Amino acid sequence: MRVMKKKTIGVILLAILVIIQFVPSGRPEVIKNNPNDLLLNNEVPREVAAMLRAACYDCHSNESVFPWYASVAPVSFLVNRDIRHGRDELNFSNWEALGKVDKARLLDDITEALDEEEMPLPIYPPLHPEARLSEEDRLLLIEWAESFAESLFED
Repeated sequence: MRVMKKKTIGVILLAILVIIQFVPSGRPEVIKNNPNDLLLNNEVPREVAAMLRAACYDCHSNESVFPWYASVAPVSFLVNRDIRHGRDELNFSNWEALGKVDKARLLDDITEALDEEEMPLPIYPPLHPEARLSEEDRLLLIEWAESFAESLFED
């Protein structure tokens, strides 16, 4: 009797897993041509640019790269939600369309998120080892963001 119940529950769970694969997950569009991109339009040090691409651009640009597991529900729902939220907060692909004050605010937000180790999200680096930021990496990014923010208002 118990074996039959476990088997029935297993079949039901498997059926649910298969069915949710057909539910649209709202995958954000990937756009490779981004003329307003931060890295395209600004002289960002090579090391900083590499860290931004590795640790930030998947969620904070239009150039997201979706790993295989981002196509499997329910994980796809979470990945797509995080990317949509990340782009809403900061989208490096639209950088040049922002005003100086908005750019300065975002650079301050970057500094704060790095200083408090809020970014990248804790779930991201284990799945993307290239996105792991050492304390030195964080300090370099913070220094760059502060310097870049100051340069926005120099004439």
